[in-house]
Amino acid sequence: MTPARAEAFLAELRQDAPQVSQMALAAAAGAFKLRPAFLKKQPRGKQAEWVRKALARGTMAAVAEEVLAEYFLGHHKALLTEWLDAVGLEHEDGVLKTSAPPAPESGLLRKAFDAFARGENAERRHLLLAAFAAQSAIDWPELESLLADGGGE
Repeated sequence: MTPARAEAFLAELRQDAPQVSQMALAAAAGAFKLRPAFLKKQPRGKQAEWVRKALARGTMAAVAEEVLAEYFLGHHKALLTEWLDAVGLEHEDGVLKTSAPPAPESGLLRKAFDAFARGENAERRHLLLAAFAAQSAIDWPELESLLADGGGE
C-alpha cells in the first residue's frame, strides 16, 4: 500500500470503522514501542505511515489480517460476499465455512477476478482481493499472479 493510499484508508477507517482504526493504531504503537497516546497526537499522515509500516511487517501479518477482516466484515460485507459468491466459496454472511478453501478452477477464478475488479470502487475491490490473497489460509498462486499483473487497479 502506498503512503497516500494508507492515509486515505486510515481516514476511511476513522470515519466508518473507528474501532478498527483504534486497533490499527494500537498495533502500530506496539510495533514501534510507542505510547498509543503519543501516536494519536501525531499528524494523520505520520499515523498512517506508522500503521502502514507496522502492518507490512511479517511479524504483524496476523494483526493485518484481523484489521482487514474486521474492516470488510463490518463495513463492506456486501462487497466481500460478492467476491465469495463469485468464486463459489461457501460462507455464512461473509464468514467462510472452510478454514482453508481450495482455489477454484482456473477459468472460474479468472472470470470472477475480472468481473469483480471491474466493479464500482476499484480501489476498495483491489484492497479486498489483496487482503483475501494475503490471508494465511488462502494459498491461491493464480490469484496472487493476477494481482501481481496489476489486475483490479
